[in-house]
Amino acid sequence: MQPMNAIVVPVTAFQQNCTILWCTATMKAAIVDPGGDVEGLKQVIADKGVTPEKVLLTHGHLDHAGGAAELAEAYGVPIEGPHVDDTFLLESLATQGRDFGVPAEGRNVTPDRWLAEGDTVSVGELTFKVLHCPGHTPGHVVFFLEPVRLLIAGDVLFQGSIGRTDFPRGDHPALISSIKDKLFPLGDDVSVLPGHGPMTTIDEERKTNPFLQ
Repeated sequence: MQPMNAIVVPVTAFQQNCTILWCTATMKAAIVDPGGDVEGLKQVIADKGVTPEKVLLTHGHLDHAGGAAELAEAYGVPIEGPHVDDTFLLESLATQGRDFGVPAEGRNVTPDRWLAEGDTVSVGELTFKVLHCPGHTPGHVVFFLEPVRLLIAGDVLFQGSIGRTDFPRGDHPALISSIKDKLFPLGDDVSVLPGHGPMTTIDEERKTNPFLQ
């Protein structure tokens, strides 16, 4: 039996994949990229009988971080991630909410712990490796659970697509480099859980993704 279980909950009009994942040995959980719909997420957490231990953020865009402050406060847990280079985004979440026409969705976030390349984050008895993958945003990180061969990729890599780089401080060459130099070497058997849309694998994207040929 896998030591991890997870449920993906698409949140807000952006249909962002918020992932609630937990260590089955301890039932301690992480809430990854809670972009909003906080009450619905609380209900899922209650239904699964898990105990939130932390909020994890891949990057600072509203659709991934909009509910982070509220959830961290509600459960008395720390926020870990993203990389410090996304400070400018997390300090402007309320403004992002107004800009996107969803003013209620954003509260500014100051993480309890910034993450960098080579760090690890723990959830119960699980340990995720942190990779810094700039391009979509300068401070984007991804989380890799090596024993389970699972990558939580945020908005770096999607099924058949890649993250947008037309936002402030996006960098297309950096994004392609992040994918080819950091994600592809993880192995073709790795399952990829992206920030939007269905799951995929490194193998599928390496062979068929039109942006990466």
